[in-house]
Amino acid sequence: MPAAHSLHHGHEMAGIHVEITLLAQLLLALPFVLALIFYVSAVFFTNHRFRRWPLHRTVLWIAGVGCALVAVIGPLAEKSHHDFAAHMTGHLFLGMLAPLLMVLAAPMTLALRSLSVPWARALSRVLKSRPARFVSDPVVATLLNIGGLWLLYTTNLFNAMHDSLLLHLFIHLHVFIAGYLFTAAIISIDPAPHQASVRYRAVVLLLALAAHGILAKYLYAYPPDGVPPAEAEAGAMLMYYGGDLIDAVLIFLFCAQVYRATRPRAAVVESAY
Repeated sequence: MPAAHSLHHGHEMAGIHVEITLLAQLLLALPFVLALIFYVSAVFFTNHRFRRWPLHRTVLWIAGVGCALVAVIGPLAEKSHHDFAAHMTGHLFLGMLAPLLMVLAAPMTLALRSLSVPWARALSRVLKSRPARFVSDPVVATLLNIGGLWLLYTTNLFNAMHDSLLLHLFIHLHVFIAGYLFTAAIISIDPAPHQASVRYRAVVLLLALAAHGILAKYLYAYPPDGVPPAEAEAGAMLMYYGGDLIDAVLIFLFCAQVYRATRPRAAVVESAY
């Protein structure tokens, strides 16, 4: 009887875990589905009232939302609960690739174009507010992004989030939002609340890339509690090399922005002589 009771209890716990996992996936997917609906609706609206919104930005937004959804719902999200390499793949999709693609889609510019004048002015005031300027500072955005990852993987938070629905939701949303804020702070596509200089952003970017790479190497040697060494090595290598690949795109975009910003001035100077 005790064995049967224990088996029944185990099945109950497994069922509860599945329910929590499904609920977490649905709750995390909802904001991204709504973001996709709102963006596409804004595109249709602005195309009818103003000049056409660039198609490539819409494609970038759809791709970014798709990357986020892959990370939070479906087989990868399910596997990430018990496989560190799958978890790290989700981190790359949710915290790095999705934010990069969605920043390039210029959602704030689209919103300012498609909203009515009173709502657009209200959004503009929010973007210029002191809290917006604070979180969009490259240093603050980096601390939220890279600092948050160090806190997640070097404390008990990584294991705790698998046992708490609220913590699971909070950490995943934080990973995406912090990744978005960091990317937007480095490459300014939309109107930027914090007008940081090129040199300031370049230094912060280099420090952030170094901190991300060091964390990957640290996890290779000192994985979170309960993570098998083989999984830790695979996950750390994904974080290091996959992160480098996305960071290379970020560096290229940053340099391209700087080049475009300085090229007209150079042309004016040359014509003056």
